[in-house]
Amino acid sequence: MAIHNKSHSNHALMSLNKMRKDNSMKQKSAKDFKSPDKVKVLHCIMDCCDFLKDLPDESVQLICIDPPYNLELAGWDIYDNYIEWAAKWLDEAYRVLSKNGNMVIFGGIQFRDAKSGDLIDIIQHVRHRTKFKLINTIIWYYKNGMSAHRYFANRHEEVIWLAKSNDYYFDLDAVRVPYSEEDLLLALKDKRLNPENTRKGKNPTNVWQIGRLNGNSKERVGHPTQKPVEIIERFIKALSYPGSTVLDFFAGSGTVGRVCIKEGRHCIMCDNDPASVDFFNKHLELMRNLGQCADYRKTESIGEFFTAE
Repeated sequence: MAIHNKSHSNHALMSLNKMRKDNSMKQKSAKDFKSPDKVKVLHCIMDCCDFLKDLPDESVQLICIDPPYNLELAGWDIYDNYIEWAAKWLDEAYRVLSKNGNMVIFGGIQFRDAKSGDLIDIIQHVRHRTKFKLINTIIWYYKNGMSAHRYFANRHEEVIWLAKSNDYYFDLDAVRVPYSEEDLLLALKDKRLNPENTRKGKNPTNVWQIGRLNGNSKERVGHPTQKPVEIIERFIKALSYPGSTVLDFFAGSGTVGRVCIKEGRHCIMCDNDPASVDFFNKHLELMRNLGQCADYRKTESIGEFFTAE
């Protein structure tokens, strides 16, 4: 008895074929784009909610932020109703993202009080009050951290990756992790794996072992919650393309701006702390000391940023 071949009605296969015909962003990678000769950088000191209102619709490819957690560490970290405040910038973030855009939010789920800026609350709001799509939760695992006596010592943070649509840009090849020679030979023997992709390296998965910055790290510029360049690089290379615009409206130390200059992405930074500019300038000095290109075009306003060639 002949078995009817239903592969033509397989929804996954149909979607793949449609993507190939549409030449959608899912099929593109960094090699499909040209890096600008000089990236544009806008760095503003003002409240993020006021700043976001002035950005054009669908003008940003990637938003990468490390917002305050409402732990009352400083004046910038105190909010009576955290989610009510976060909802304002989440709505604006959705508006300014391109149709293929992504958003990355650093956070945590270890906070005890209901008023804290817990990622669980943000995820709940995103799912029930926005059109964002939750693509991944990334676990940032590190070996160094504080000891604890009343709970298990924490050695990780969470990061959520949101997208505006199902046609989000994602360049896995840009962030693949090389196999060792021995592991590569074993992987190539696995008939389930595509040999061409295997030779490019392995998927880094959603658990990333990247060390935190210790007190004497050469990357440090003085900001108390500075994130390592390595983790920001992975997000920017995977979720934005050369020549696109990356936005960080909790700029803090300015690491996002540093990575954008190095990787050929235009960057918009905003923070309500004037010290953010000093931190970013220290990043530029460190880049020059490392022999990395720290050349960029500074713009003074949103209008200039989006009209400058």
